[in-house]
Amino acid sequence: MQALQPLRDYLQQTRLLASISSTLYFDQNTVMPAASAPWRGEQLALLAAQLHQRQTSDEYGDLLAAAEAEAAQSNAALPQRNLELLRLELDRRRCLDPDLVRALTRAQSHGNAVWQEARRTDSYATFAPALQQLISLRLEQAGQLRQAEPAGRSPWEILAQPFEPDVSKTRLEQLFAPLKQHLPPLLNQVMATQHSAAAAPDISPALQDQLCADLLQSWGYDRQRCHVSRSAHPFSCTLGPHDFRITTRVVDGQPFSCFLAAAHEWGHSLYEQGLPRDQPQAFPWPLGDATSMGVHESQSLFWECRVARSQVFAERWHPKFCQALKQDPWGSANQFWRALNPMRPGFIRVEADELSYCLHIVLRYELELDLLEGGLPVEELPQQWNQRFEQLLGLTPCSDRVGCLQDIHWAEAMFGYFPSYALGHLISAQLSEAMVADLGPLEAPIAADDPGPLRDWLAAHVWHLGRSVNAEQLVEQVSGVPLSAEPFLKYLREKVERLLAPQRSAVS
Repeated sequence: MQALQPLRDYLQQTRLLASISSTLYFDQNTVMPAASAPWRGEQLALLAAQLHQRQTSDEYGDLLAAAEAEAAQSNAALPQRNLELLRLELDRRRCLDPDLVRALTRAQSHGNAVWQEARRTDSYATFAPALQQLISLRLEQAGQLRQAEPAGRSPWEILAQPFEPDVSKTRLEQLFAPLKQHLPPLLNQVMATQHSAAAAPDISPALQDQLCADLLQSWGYDRQRCHVSRSAHPFSCTLGPHDFRITTRVVDGQPFSCFLAAAHEWGHSLYEQGLPRDQPQAFPWPLGDATSMGVHESQSLFWECRVARSQVFAERWHPKFCQALKQDPWGSANQFWRALNPMRPGFIRVEADELSYCLHIVLRYELELDLLEGGLPVEELPQQWNQRFEQLLGLTPCSDRVGCLQDIHWAEAMFGYFPSYALGHLISAQLSEAMVADLGPLEAPIAADDPGPLRDWLAAHVWHLGRSVNAEQLVEQVSGVPLSAEPFLKYLREKVERLLAPQRSAVS
């Protein structure tokens, strides 16, 4: 297929340009001085305009059309899927006004900088104008994209497509309704029976970094291709085919925050490293990209929750923490495991336990819908946040810093992203059941500190699929049944039962 090579060369150059933008973003969130924010916004806007031009040019359209014509004659299935995805993205991008692309990029960079300062000073009023501008620009973008979308998609659904292809509000309501119904009573049960937690031990930032390094090393960290930094909000970022970055943060009074963030973000990075980018039909083609952000989150949550928060993992790592601290603040491996799984509601999403986490997402999803489609004024967001947070989790935030200012996503206009976090929990639970059916109980490889069988299963069943399917198709293909909330709720009920069981007496 001679027409594919020039198209591939064009895509390779586009990927290079996009990776420069990603590198600037990573720098902005890790080491860039705050005063550089306006200039960085201009840099990113320039790159966004150049990317948009490349991704909508007549030259690119002609290359794609030639490849489509050639593929139609050859009936090649894999190239055809790549070409379908490229055509979909081209049609969408050609709907967008280049001026809007530049304005949105500047507003995102500005929103990021303003959010960081507003969060630091606990001043929502400082951030509100930037949020309003981002909402307005995204709604304008949704309006322009509408002509390339199936009839009937709402503005929010249109904006969510890049994160979760084929997602709809109707389907989310079906999946989230059981969470809203069953999680609050389960949380109340835990709160009514759980003993007060012991005081959190003081683990110095340097020691937290060392424990994270030990964890990542045991899970396959390669210094030649990977790097860890600090940021205000932990994230994973792929800057090239062999350049994988993650960030963590140290939180006062949260001794496991950095450690669990490292486990979570490394799960994202393992997925990125496992995508089929070394195959001819993959990178720089779309098939080499992640299936969806929901699948992405399922991978990070698997390593954080199914592995790093498991009882057998706690039994193995309890001595390592005690050795590092030169004391045992928990008294036993069982208590250490309970400390890793506090199961009590808190204000911060990224510090939330498995039981309350999805309620955080439901809150954000419903507020996002109201902001974009329901006419909720930006000025009323803190009040609505606090009121609904109390209804869902029984707590009232004491400040906007731990309320509506805590997440970076709205500061970067990432409307449509949040549901992927909850979908990640549901997907992870269903994939884990399939993994257990194939491998047997996961305790054995975890107890042996041998993640190889887990990585190999994910590589064989999940990672290699890339964008050949959407998230729900992937789940049904791997598990044999449609995605539902029940496997996740079953997992939580069993874990809560074990956590609330009478503690075993220590054996000398």
